[in-house]
Amino acid sequence: MNEGLRVIVVAYRSEDSLPALIGSVMDATARNVEVVIVNNGPEPLAAPPSPGARVSLRVIESGGNPGFGTATNLGVAASATATPWIAIVNPDVVLGTGSLDTLIELASRDTRIAMAGPRILTPTGAIYPSARRLPSLRHGIGHALFGTVWRTNPWTRRYVADRSAATERDAGWLSGACFVIRSEVFESLGGFDESYFMYFEDVDLAARVVKAGLRIRYLPQADVMHIGGASTRHASRAMIRAHHRSAYLYLSRRYRGWHLAPVRIALRAGLALRSRIARS
Repeated sequence: MNEGLRVIVVAYRSEDSLPALIGSVMDATARNVEVVIVNNGPEPLAAPPSPGARVSLRVIESGGNPGFGTATNLGVAASATATPWIAIVNPDVVLGTGSLDTLIELASRDTRIAMAGPRILTPTGAIYPSARRLPSLRHGIGHALFGTVWRTNPWTRRYVADRSAATERDAGWLSGACFVIRSEVFESLGGFDESYFMYFEDVDLAARVVKAGLRIRYLPQADVMHIGGASTRHASRAMIRAHHRSAYLYLSRRYRGWHLAPVRIALRAGLALRSRIARS
């Protein structure tokens, strides 16, 4: 297995989480790996020690905090090697044994599979619903308006439904916490849309992959653990605002018709109200 792999990590005050992620890379793949860490934090970041000769590490300073998608694009552009696949991984993820190789090997069975994501576990062993439907206007509005105050509402249940966390299947989109994507697809689509500061950039990318006639695959044969919140806990109120702004941006772009203008106005007002409630 001599194909290399690029792993792109966007860090924001993630010094405590990065060693566990970097330490798990050697067990996650037998490939030579270039890990590019893009630091969005306010202080310079020192590269963690490499876990072995197969793993090279670079830290790129973004010069501020341009957002997750922009920083990821910077990391891909700054990588020194050309590889068939790119892994996008959050700094607070611990990769399971063989997880990256499993994703790539199973996804490589079909050239139409452009993205593949693992089963994501929480520290308690619960399964995070990481392979979801693309949000429709109806389910997006229902989830946005009621998701925090009525968690069992039918729109949220349908939106986050995993159908079966043990079943390999196609998905509408994958959590940006961890997935692999064909390099040629990522680059041909222009990477992440940089108008999303944080959140929904993974949904937007997946929607463009599907529009291109390609497949997105959920592969529970690969496991990772996501601690969650290592970057966003430092600015939770700002992240709540960013989440709701990105939700509106995605849905308003997907439903552009003039006849839907009243719906977009209602959606903007509802999301603004939900954002204020969530931050109170």
